[in-house]
Amino acid sequence: MNDSHDFGNEGVSNFAEWIAAGPWPIDGGLSGELESLGHDLSDNLWSARLLKDDPQSIQQVHASYVTAGARVLITSSYQASRQGFSAAGLSGQQADELISTSVQIARNVASSAVTKVWVAASVGPYGAVLGGGQEYVGNYGISHSTLVDFHRERIEVLAAAQPDVFACETIPDLREVEALLEVLADYRHIPAWITMSCKNATDTCAGQPVAGLSDLVSSSSNVAGIGVNCTMPEFVSSLLEQLGSAKPLVVYPNAGRVWDGAARQWVGQGMTSIPSQAVTEWVTLGAQLIGGCCGLGPHAISDLDSQFEELRKSATQ
Repeated sequence: MNDSHDFGNEGVSNFAEWIAAGPWPIDGGLSGELESLGHDLSDNLWSARLLKDDPQSIQQVHASYVTAGARVLITSSYQASRQGFSAAGLSGQQADELISTSVQIARNVASSAVTKVWVAASVGPYGAVLGGGQEYVGNYGISHSTLVDFHRERIEVLAAAQPDVFACETIPDLREVEALLEVLADYRHIPAWITMSCKNATDTCAGQPVAGLSDLVSSSSNVAGIGVNCTMPEFVSSLLEQLGSAKPLVVYPNAGRVWDGAARQWVGQGMTSIPSQAVTEWVTLGAQLIGGCCGLGPHAISDLDSQFEELRKSATQ
């Protein structure tokens, strides 16, 4: 295991070696924890609004995940883009500064941790800017070049802020993966993971077989992991089976509730932690990074950390 920090060409191999020594817990949902602090996140910027209005709250949530045992912090840039901030009346320069700030906030928390904590720059889908839960639909009706340009301008800013890894997450459509891979090819010194949002046990939210993700990334040397996130937990095992072993697997499901795009909120009853049986099964299927998405907070990550500790003890007996 190599826990050293490196922003140079060795960054990809360092992160890949660390993943291979897993499984490791990553963090959980950001927005739910911010809402529990009293913030209204119902506007289109969601948690990204607090990069401007209350960055201290974002830092507080990051710190709570480190305390819970998370070894990766995902930044608050999921819905942060020039397009989104422009709609809120900010200039391109102001948008870039806030996007960069998302990495700096997470880095400040990670740097004070006792153990090595990696900073993953969240690269959300184009649908996140559209609002209304479009990231759970896909099929945006825009050209490949438009998608490439959208992701390139944000990834360029995030890369300059020097994250340890890109977390390309909640991607609903394999065509968007193609656009992301085109951009990521220009940043081969920074590892990335790509996780899809899926609507059932076999398909992405856009209706394509999730196994197609493995084929797309097979020749991408800086893609260090693939998987699913913000997906119903009962679909995860089947999805991981179909993704196979081409890359280490990354999974952080939601709590099992349904997104109401009109009301901009999750509805229904969900779990507060991932059952140990599911965790063991996902690890057996190749999951090396496991965390939580919407509705799963520090308690869930603390439980994961304890489960991984037990798995390691069992492996050495």
